[in-house]
Amino acid sequence: MKIKFFIFIFLVRQILASGPIDVGIIFTKAGGNENLIEKFKTCVSSILKYSSIDLNLYIIGDTESQYIAKNVIDKIKKPNINFNLKSIDADSLAKKMHELVSKMQNHFSHSPTSYYGDSLFFLSIGLHKVFNQNIDKMILLDSDLKFKRDIGDLHALFSNFSSTNLIGIARDGQPVYRHLFWQFRKENLDTRVGNPPPDGLTGFNSGVLLLDLAKMRRSQLYNQLLTNEKVDYLTKKYYFKGHLGDQDFFSLVGMEHEELFYVLPCQWNRQLCRWWGEHGYGDVIDEYYKCDGEIFVYHGNCNTPLPRDSDDDEYQSYFVRIKNDL
Repeated sequence: MKIKFFIFIFLVRQILASGPIDVGIIFTKAGGNENLIEKFKTCVSSILKYSSIDLNLYIIGDTESQYIAKNVIDKIKKPNINFNLKSIDADSLAKKMHELVSKMQNHFSHSPTSYYGDSLFFLSIGLHKVFNQNIDKMILLDSDLKFKRDIGDLHALFSNFSSTNLIGIARDGQPVYRHLFWQFRKENLDTRVGNPPPDGLTGFNSGVLLLDLAKMRRSQLYNQLLTNEKVDYLTKKYYFKGHLGDQDFFSLVGMEHEELFYVLPCQWNRQLCRWWGEHGYGDVIDEYYKCDGEIFVYHGNCNTPLPRDSDDDEYQSYFVRIKNDL
């Protein structure tokens, strides 16, 4: 155990010596949304509080949300690391991804105008095609997160990827895909599809993503899976109609190609939502929701409140007069 610990520390130090890491946060439709702004404040302040590594921080969203994000970050008392703030225009990315997104929206959102029909909720699928080609690896995050651990430790998990792993992603903490794959499961009683951890093909949650963009660009298999033909084939084979954007795509692909994914430990995306436990799956919810051990990242999905703890006052001390200025 001690040997493994020292190896891990060595890897982190190697990363520290190699320059800033690239972190993207999706932050959109924040205008007039005080709840979302508060979540973003918690997410960014907790990342900076614990980070021991320099960051390139990309805010991906609409113009108004970028303005709000910049105001938030300008009010943060600067930590002992360097971070470069970079704004990425959502409309520009959406135009570049129009062809890809249009085919995905038909299968993985209620409608193009729904919350998860927004182009940004498909961004991670094709980021390797439209983003800076000099960036090889990126951590992509939702804004409803609270870090309790150095994001450099999360980035170090790239070193755990096998030769075939392209994407690091945690299992979904609820029986979402047990439900969505119900017909396939009914016709294939011995399937692993939709079953709980540790042995099931549970499906994924995309709130925390490790994207090896260089490997995604090179992977002939992955890029074939983005074609209309492959998407149609998989959705028909598994009788799949989703509504959660990119995580539906990754979950569907994961049923057929486990090898493309490195499964993040649940502690790096501890989802707090238990909606499905109250809507027909109370008898099995705990098999999916269980996540023992120290939590590194809390995820307040489906508007679930993040836990308060002894650090909360310190988070708030990072900000000065922020509510008045926004």
